Amino acid sequence: MERYYQPEIECASRETILGWQNERLVKQVRHVWDNVPYYRKKMEEKGVTPDDIKGVADLHKLPFLSKEDLRIAYPYGLLAEPLEKCVRIQSTSGTTGKRVVAFYTQHDIDLWEDCCARAIVAAGGTNKDVCQVSYGYGLFTGGPGLNGGSHKVGCLTIPTSSGNTERQIMFIMDLQATILCCTPSYAAYLGETMKEMGYTPDQIPLKAGIFGAEAWSEEMRRDIEKTLGIKAYDIYGLTETSGPGVSFECSEQTGMHINEDHFIAEIIDPETGEVLPEGEKGELVFTSITKEAFPLLRYRTRDICVLSRKKCSCGRTHVKMSKPMGRSDDMLIIKGVNVFPSQIETVLIQHGYSSNYQIIVDRVNHTDTLEVQVEMTPENFSDSLAKITEREKELVSGLKTMLGIGAKVKLVAPKTIQRSEGKAVRVIDKRKI
Repeated sequence: MERYYQPEIECASRETILGWQNERLVKQVRHVWDNVPYYRKKMEEKGVTPDDIKGVADLHKLPFLSKEDLRIAYPYGLLAEPLEKCVRIQSTSGTTGKRVVAFYTQHDIDLWEDCCARAIVAAGGTNKDVCQVSYGYGLFTGGPGLNGGSHKVGCLTIPTSSGNTERQIMFIMDLQATILCCTPSYAAYLGETMKEMGYTPDQIPLKAGIFGAEAWSEEMRRDIEKTLGIKAYDIYGLTETSGPGVSFECSEQTGMHINEDHFIAEIIDPETGEVLPEGEKGELVFTSITKEAFPLLRYRTRDICVLSRKKCSCGRTHVKMSKPMGRSDDMLIIKGVNVFPSQIETVLIQHGYSSNYQIIVDRVNHTDTLEVQVEMTPENFSDSLAKITEREKELVSGLKTMLGIGAKVKLVAPKTIQRSEGKAVRVIDKRKI
C-alpha cells in the first residue's frame, strides 16, 4: 500500500494545488520586487510590475533567470532576506569557476527536508528503516538534503558521505541498512564490489535506493536493482532551487512528481523562450514559490524533459517530469559534479595552452572517467617524456582545483586534434545513457 509523508499535500486536488500556487506566486513576486534589486531591474526592463501578476496564468510575463545571472549577481545579489535571517549556504560549481551559492533560512531548510522526506516515504521508507546517506556532504546538496529528510521520516540515519567503499559496505551489513541514497554510478559500484566480495542480493539487507545527481539509463537501473536486490528510485534537484527533492519517483517509476506546492514548472522552447503545451519536449523552468532567502523566479535549468499530468497509480496528484533527456547547454555531469568545457578551457589558457583540446567522457565499471587531450603549442612543445609528464601533472592539479574532481590529461603534438569546419567537437561522451 502506498504511503505518503504529507498526504493532504501530495494527494491534494488540482484546484487546491493551483490555489496554493496562485497565492504563493503573487506573494513571492512582491517579496522579490521589494528585496532583490537585481531582479526588480529585470522586471522593469520587461515592463512588468507585481500588479501584473495575479496568478500562474501570468507567470509567462516575468523575465527568466539563468546561471549567467547567478554568476553576475554572485555572491549576494539575489539574496532576498537579511543575512542575519540566513543560516546556511550550499554551493555548486559555476561555468567558469565562479560558484553558484544558494542561501537558506531555517524555514527554507525545513521545507527542503520535507521534500526529501516525501521522496524517502515514496521509496517505502518509515521510522523503522535504516537509511545510509552516501551522497557527498559539505557544500554539495545531496548529503545534507537527504540527511534532513531521513531525520524527518524518523529513520536511523547513517551519514557515511561518499567514498571509502569498504566502510560503506561494513555499515550496510553490520547495521542492516535498508535504504541507500547516493549517485547511481556509486550504487552500481557498491553493487559490483559486494558481488565480488561474495554477497548475493538476498544477503544484502537493502530494499530501496534513492539515486540522483547524474543521468542514468533504465538498463543501469535494472542492473543496480538486480545486483543489490532493491527497487531503485530517481530523485531530482538543483542547488539553485534548494537541492534534491524538487521532484522524486513513486512506486510507478514512470517519471518524478514535482513538489508543486513549492515549485511551479514550465516547459519552454530553449530557442525562443515560448512556453510549450503539456506533453511537448523542451527546457524545464522552475519558479520557487516558498523559498525565503534565495527565491528564483523562472529559473532556466537547461534540462530537456517532458511534463505529464496523467493520473498516477500511486495516488499523488502533482505533475510528473520525465528523466532529463539532455541539456540545452554544454554542461556535463561527471560523478555527480557539474563540469563545463569553459572551466577546462580557463585552466588550459591559464597554463599557456591554446584552446585546441578535446574532452573524452566514458563510464568504466559504472564509474565516470574524464580525459582531457590538449595540444601543445609550438612554443611549449617538447619531446622529452619527463617534461611532458611534469606538465600533464600540473594540468591535472589545475583541473582538480577548478572542477573538484580528478581528470586524466594527455598532451599531444601541435595540430593533431582534428579541426572541424563548423562548431568544434569539444566533447566526446561515450557513456551509454
